[in-house]
Amino acid sequence: MASTETSSTRRDEHWNKTIELSSLDSTVVEERLFGSGEEKHGSDDDGPVVFFCTQCKLTVGDSLSWDGTEEDLNQIKLKRVTDNVIKGKETRLFEPSKQSPCLIVDLICRGCQSVIGMLYTSTPKDLDHKRFTFYFNVASIESYVLGSASQVCAAEGAKEQLVTLEYRCIVEEQLTEMKMLVMSMAHRLEEIEGSLRD
Repeated sequence: MASTETSSTRRDEHWNKTIELSSLDSTVVEERLFGSGEEKHGSDDDGPVVFFCTQCKLTVGDSLSWDGTEEDLNQIKLKRVTDNVIKGKETRLFEPSKQSPCLIVDLICRGCQSVIGMLYTSTPKDLDHKRFTFYFNVASIESYVLGSASQVCAAEGAKEQLVTLEYRCIVEEQLTEMKMLVMSMAHRLEEIEGSLRD
């Protein structure tokens, strides 16, 4: 009876360690991709990322559907993609290791018809987590971080003001006043010059 309790306790401890080791802290991922609930002004964190085909620049996905990376294959994983990504028609054999043959289809860019990634269609049981995820070759895609633009038009600068109807009326009134002032000064100057000549 004591051995049953001991094995049960060991199994529970092993289960807890497995959960602790294999658990991914989703709050870290959410904060990195979506930002925290509090606004951080002046923060250096990157915004959402848009991924696009290297050759034709069509958008293929974004970081809001991010699912991780496969560093050994130099790939990124996305849960969802745009309509610019086409699933290939031919299934082929892919062997990430000798014991794990898989069937995959190519992911093709709709614009330039280049292969930009793959999709697992059949996997051994230990690789079932790879199915229904889009794998993109890092060499075949580029990315753009939203909000990373730094150029500003002169009209958007802090010292510039956009011309509205109200602003235009005020400027026209000021110009009229200045014109009248200059005209009166010119008239006065003529009078002074005339009196000096006499």
